[in-house]
Amino acid sequence: MAERQTVMIDGNEATASVAHRINDVCAIYPITPSSNMGEFADEWSARGNTNIWGIVPDVIEMQSEGGASAAVHGSLQAGALTTTFTASQGLLLMIPSMYKIAGELTSAVFHVSARTVATHALSIFGDHSDINAVRQTGWGLIASGSVQEAHDMACISQMATLASRIPFVHFFDGFRTSHEVSKIELLADDDLRHLIDDDLVRAHRDRALSPDKPVIRGTSQNPDTFFQAREAINPFYEACAGHVADAMEAFGKRVGREYHLFDYVGDPKAERVIVIMGSGAEAVHEMVDWLNERGEKVGVLKVRLYRPFSAKHFLEALPPTTTKIAVMDRTKEPGSLGEPLYLDVITALHESRTTGGSHFTTEPVVVGGRYGLSSKEFNDTMVKSIFDNLAADKPKNHFTVGIVDDISHTSLPMDDDFTIASDDVFRGLFYGLGSDGTVGANKNSIKIIGEETDNFAQGYFVYDSKKAGAVTVSHLRFGPNPIRASYLIRKAKFVACHQWVFVEKLDMLAYAQPGGTFLVNSPFGPDEIWDHFPREVQKAIIDLKLKVYCIDATEVARETGMGRRTNTIMQTCFFAISGILPRDEAIAKIKGAIKKTYGAKGDEIVQLNFNAVDGTLANLHEVTVPDAVTATFTRPPTVSDQAPDLVKRVTAVMLEGKGDLLPVSAFPPDGTWPSGTTQWEKRNIAIDIPVWDDELCIQCNKCAMVCPHAAIRAKVYDPAALKGAPSTFKTADYRAKDFPDSTYTIQVAPEDCTGCELCVRVCPAKDKSNPKHKALNMAPQMPLRESERENYAFFLDLPEVDRTKVKLDVKGAQFLQPLFEYSGACEGCGETPYVKLLTQLFGDRLLIGNATGCSSIYGGNLPTTPYAVNADGRGPAWNNSLFEDAAEFSLGFRLAIDQTEAGARRLLKNLASKLGNELVDEIFFADQTSEEGIAAQRARVETLRKKLAGIKEPEASTLAHLADYLVRKSVWAVGGDGWAYDIGYGGLDHTLGIGRNVNLLVLDTGVYSNTGGQASKATP
Repeated sequence: MAERQTVMIDGNEATASVAHRINDVCAIYPITPSSNMGEFADEWSARGNTNIWGIVPDVIEMQSEGGASAAVHGSLQAGALTTTFTASQGLLLMIPSMYKIAGELTSAVFHVSARTVATHALSIFGDHSDINAVRQTGWGLIASGSVQEAHDMACISQMATLASRIPFVHFFDGFRTSHEVSKIELLADDDLRHLIDDDLVRAHRDRALSPDKPVIRGTSQNPDTFFQAREAINPFYEACAGHVADAMEAFGKRVGREYHLFDYVGDPKAERVIVIMGSGAEAVHEMVDWLNERGEKVGVLKVRLYRPFSAKHFLEALPPTTTKIAVMDRTKEPGSLGEPLYLDVITALHESRTTGGSHFTTEPVVVGGRYGLSSKEFNDTMVKSIFDNLAADKPKNHFTVGIVDDISHTSLPMDDDFTIASDDVFRGLFYGLGSDGTVGANKNSIKIIGEETDNFAQGYFVYDSKKAGAVTVSHLRFGPNPIRASYLIRKAKFVACHQWVFVEKLDMLAYAQPGGTFLVNSPFGPDEIWDHFPREVQKAIIDLKLKVYCIDATEVARETGMGRRTNTIMQTCFFAISGILPRDEAIAKIKGAIKKTYGAKGDEIVQLNFNAVDGTLANLHEVTVPDAVTATFTRPPTVSDQAPDLVKRVTAVMLEGKGDLLPVSAFPPDGTWPSGTTQWEKRNIAIDIPVWDDELCIQCNKCAMVCPHAAIRAKVYDPAALKGAPSTFKTADYRAKDFPDSTYTIQVAPEDCTGCELCVRVCPAKDKSNPKHKALNMAPQMPLRESERENYAFFLDLPEVDRTKVKLDVKGAQFLQPLFEYSGACEGCGETPYVKLLTQLFGDRLLIGNATGCSSIYGGNLPTTPYAVNADGRGPAWNNSLFEDAAEFSLGFRLAIDQTEAGARRLLKNLASKLGNELVDEIFFADQTSEEGIAAQRARVETLRKKLAGIKEPEASTLAHLADYLVRKSVWAVGGDGWAYDIGYGGLDHTLGIGRNVNLLVLDTGVYSNTGGQASKATP
């Protein structure tokens, strides 16, 4: 038997490792968080890695999830072992093919990193709503709760499907398992060859459609036969649980890891039992062990085979002493009597009683609960509250845990100070910025520790869906025993702050334990850093008796040629301080990981990282901590006091990373949020910002055009508006004829700029005596922050330009107010300048139907959204439906608007005699193809409203309600990343012959369509 390898990998790679080796074809389509599985498979096939039969699997990326499932269906019918990887809406879009595959009794496995199905909002995070949405398809459902289980169940699922002919969805929790890095034992090729029955594979291939033995499948049946034929599959489903059990038994004999359809863990005479599946079972397992060690009698029943649900095996697994059961569902089915797993348990117990088969001493009381939607935390405190609820005389039913439900009052109380964290487990928290390399460095760290020491190790990484530029928090655990804590760290021995701005924004030390260590990337040296800590930080350091270390990693990165990437430097500091490995050994391991990670990018990149490692220790300093708090300032408020009430009550809490504390009543029930909230966020992530040299500037406005975040802007205005300007506010005489005798300013928003430098790169104005000096030059942000904040506030209060007088070219367009500002897009984003331009041109009359992708995340992600309103309260109305239906979704906007406008015109005509024929004719035949025309029509509509107010007829009231639709609306379908369908109807802000003003903006390729749907390249 081949020796098995122990490695540190995440759940996606663990699953794909098996799937790639036991399939012939993988038809894939990316969707978070499952994308990595398809990417791994594609990479391995590109390298020529073979499956266990010596064939390189054919990996093909399709045009959609529906296309991927159709390709899988066809490939299976032609005899190939075939798989795919998906989640959430991707899985739902495969449902039609899933019904066919199951109905034809075709052996197959889909591997699903279970994820929330979009409802009132999109969520890329994990729960079981997608899995429960496919219960009726006839597919078996097998759950994994850890990275090791995901690896093993990928094999067991294939064994079971070949034996039973029932297709299976093998699922595990998105992000919590799919992206958790853990120490596992890999199945060797010999193991897979032994476990995958060649006779069953041959039987699958023999069922292939072939012209050499032609048969017909997929017929159309009438009422006289369909029902009976549908029932003919029953024997296969009745036998399925037995086949799965056999596969698990065979797996255990070969590998030594035992699984059952339902695995019970706990006291054999337990009275209180939690029934659960997925990663939450690991947290419950941990708590069961802890409670039983202290004299409790509790247990957990882990559901492995969810469909077909075997009541027999379920009942046999429960201790006969069980008196109370809590069934935990990671989904919500509005309007049902209970969630799916709860109803299955109720049914199984009821049927056992009515048939006389019950083996319980006392019939158990069963309650149901919901937990963990959208990867909501499910930790030891919450598990304890469930067991406490079961201990009550009348346990609360249909409860929730992990939230505060102050509307329906479903939530269980929790003791937030309770924890069972063990002292022999190292726990570290690392705060970084998306794309700064923190997560990658920590993945390398956890692999070094897991693979180079005897420690068990776990790494989990909390991302914001905004990706780059948002906060990331890496949670690292390692210790001498297996780690079952499938939840976030709340008491850390080591806290690292990789960006100084977090000191001013986040309460990181709330998660530090007494006597721990705090490492800070600081622009201030060890002798001055203390004076720059807010009072709250100083107090926490003293109260918790923390050791503090600092390094100016940003400067080290610059000096060693790493640019702004500080990840390698901070990783080296961690190993140097923590003492996990001897320092020289740790540095050698770090360099080995660097070589492995960056080797493909060339020796120069590797050497730069080596230089960063070598330059780190000389710049790492321990900080002397005074005995008392000395700071005279506190952490600034998260949002300005001028922010709207909802922003202060809700958005600010989310920005602080404390959204878990918000009660149910804080949220709009239909998912409707206000526009223009990014203005209150002030991320302050730029190390350097552009500074305007007004004497060199040629006033081309290219800098404003190219800015991805609307963080540098141009205005032309009457010089009289400069009254009260700050002393540092810069101006220049405007030098063009379109606005004579005017003043001109380029102004930067210092706290919203990301420091991408695109404005500097595009700037054509250079100092002839020093060509490196331009009209825009980068300078450190911190010394400029206060003065430029004041300047920008004054700039925003300057009057906006008269839109009717602006020439719509590159320069003129940038005098128009952007109604898309400060988005969470990556620094230097190539997409958002197009969206910004779109809002400048048409934003006050714009509806956007957005495809899911990057553009929907930076466009509609909470806690703040970038679409804004002008002084009149007008701005883009935005919604996102799905990835592939933005065209049809937007066309629906157009259809509705056209119908409403037609209704308004009909009423206008009916009331013409009372309104005056002249006004009615002007409105009817208005030219709305220009800014002047739009402004004139709005003036007419205001006149119309005044006249309607004096007409006491129902039609007049209705027309007043619809009058805004008499002003032209512009509808755009905006594509996300990777989305490039030509779906345009009509032309740019006007109607062509077919009468549909739906335009296309495809962002991944920089395509900007204004030609009736014919996409054309355009440079802003």
